[in-house]
Amino acid sequence: MQSVEVEFSGRLFSMETGRFAKQADGSILIRYGDTMLIVTACVSDEPKTDYNFFPLTVDYREKAYAAGKIPGGFFKREGRPQTREIISARITDRSIRPLFPDDFRYEVQVDIGVISFDQENDADILGITGASAALLVAGIPFEGPIGGVRIGKIGDNYILNPTLSEKEESELELVIAGNGTDIIMVEGEAREVSEETILGALKFAMPYLKELVNIQEELVKKTKARQMKYEPVEVPKELYKAVEKKAEKDIEKCLKIRSKIERGASLKQIVNDVIEKLAEDFPESEQQISDIVYEIEGILMREHIFKNNERIDGRKFNEIRDISCEIGLLPRTHGSALFTRGETQSLSVVTLGTKLDEKRIEDLEGESWKSFMLHYNFPAFSVGEIKPNRGPGRREIGHGVLAERALQGILPKEDVFPYTIRIVSDILESNGSSSMATVCAGSLALMDAAVPIKTAVAGLALGLIKGEKEVVILSDIMGEEDHHGDMDFKVAGTKDGITAFQMDIKITGLDFDIMEKALYQAQEGRMKILDIMNSAIQKPRDDISMYAPRIQTMKINPEKIGGLIGTGGKVIRAIQEDSNSNIAIEDDGTLTVSAKTKEDLNKAIQLIKDATEEPELNKVYSGVVKTITNFGAFVEILPGYEGLLHISEIEHKRTTSVESVLKVGQQVDVKVIGMDDNGKIRLSRKALLKKDQ
Repeated sequence: MQSVEVEFSGRLFSMETGRFAKQADGSILIRYGDTMLIVTACVSDEPKTDYNFFPLTVDYREKAYAAGKIPGGFFKREGRPQTREIISARITDRSIRPLFPDDFRYEVQVDIGVISFDQENDADILGITGASAALLVAGIPFEGPIGGVRIGKIGDNYILNPTLSEKEESELELVIAGNGTDIIMVEGEAREVSEETILGALKFAMPYLKELVNIQEELVKKTKARQMKYEPVEVPKELYKAVEKKAEKDIEKCLKIRSKIERGASLKQIVNDVIEKLAEDFPESEQQISDIVYEIEGILMREHIFKNNERIDGRKFNEIRDISCEIGLLPRTHGSALFTRGETQSLSVVTLGTKLDEKRIEDLEGESWKSFMLHYNFPAFSVGEIKPNRGPGRREIGHGVLAERALQGILPKEDVFPYTIRIVSDILESNGSSSMATVCAGSLALMDAAVPIKTAVAGLALGLIKGEKEVVILSDIMGEEDHHGDMDFKVAGTKDGITAFQMDIKITGLDFDIMEKALYQAQEGRMKILDIMNSAIQKPRDDISMYAPRIQTMKINPEKIGGLIGTGGKVIRAIQEDSNSNIAIEDDGTLTVSAKTKEDLNKAIQLIKDATEEPELNKVYSGVVKTITNFGAFVEILPGYEGLLHISEIEHKRTTSVESVLKVGQQVDVKVIGMDDNGKIRLSRKALLKKDQ
């Protein structure tokens, strides 16, 4: 067993190998505070020669026992990965994937298991560092090591790996992967922060990432890991030259076609033509020929950009495609918007629900409820393909979470707008950055639904084409620029600052000068998009849809909760049935009342007030006589409240017998003339009568 133990940001940090999961090619036990993970890496014995991509799989799972919990549900065991687990797997995948050789086709699987969670230190960032170390220990070809950290900011101070309590106060939350010199991956959200704040966070992270790299290098030296020797999957040179000769000129012509559909059809035809022409000399090489054609397309696209200072669709580097915004398209939904940017289109629909529609979340941090959800769908028809619909995949979940983060910070607080909000983004067309189209469409749909958001949010994706000496940053990238480019850089925000941020690269790293230029180019593009969106709708509508539920919150004395519920729920059930409403009660006396119409809502509120009202001095009540005594009568003026109507307060004239004026069960108007600290109430009937009565 080999291990390294240090203090990292004031907490114990250790990594060890050789004690757990020894049959895996690489295995790491990583610990931070009392949060611990086992990370393993395994590689196949033979390459997948029929693949034209690197077959990497990363899984991240949180064991319920890590936090001393037993899973809920019928089976009482961990089920399919939750959204947070999928996002955690994706941030590790996106951090390590660019660092494998381009010609490496062996299957690699990285498994990350959280086995102890201390309720303070996040496990997801440890997965990045642990995966890097496991790959190095296994000797798998990998241009690591890299580390992963989370950066927060409270006031003027950046915070390394903020605890769960610190994250609640932080205006920024960025997960950053890198080696201390270059940045590999960034993902996070913010509360409308400036570009300078983001850059500051990235610079703040660098020395700590370098420290994580040094720890891994020390561990690898102790293990004396052997480097795996592999046979690269290479295309025969004679085949490449033959395809290049047959197809290059046709591909150059194809790249001049502006329409994605026509350009794609032309490229497919080129592939088929080349396969047919080379069938005799290179039989059974159809897949390789196809891969070569698309590789040449990427090379020519990049050359075109550098030589002609324009993109293949004729745009300038910072130019955004034509945008159109439509709202209120669907008559029976609560809010809808169609956002189209070039050949990317999102139909986003808002549904407003009650507290009963909140999503219950059970994870290592405990049970919680979520009142805002954004779900992203990417059907095959959006790119002209035919595929079975099998539910959302990791990509769809990741894009949905990114858009959700972008919009989360501008939503009203629950006491202002007590609705559960769900946005569904259906991508109807896609040619670049459908997640950022979702942000724009979602913002428009929220305003159409009369959700009182404080400002609009827009998103934009940028790309990078990096040559030997030249670097070009492209605003609003389309599919080919994403596929053949070196970076996918997404920034969402308002006119006042950034709300969400994500960056993936396909090269080994990115320096700060490029990052800074990209951030400000993104800001410029975001402002243009916001201007177009504001021309469609500048502020939220004045009232919610007539088809949306009506909701109002109110406060009652917590001591009144029992009376409002009644024995076996009798009282509250009667109120709900009588007013066609739903009532949610919290321990502090906060009530959330919902109904389909304003009339039903008002009726429910009045019934609640009647059931929970407390007596007020000098107020007149219509009460019921409950008991008669020699000295007066006890009158119930409100449910649970009785007061004494003394015999001297029944009439102006002298009353010799209470029963001569009042009967048990009789309704009588009385005025509260006294209340003491012990809860005793004094009533008067004569105060409401003329003196001759």
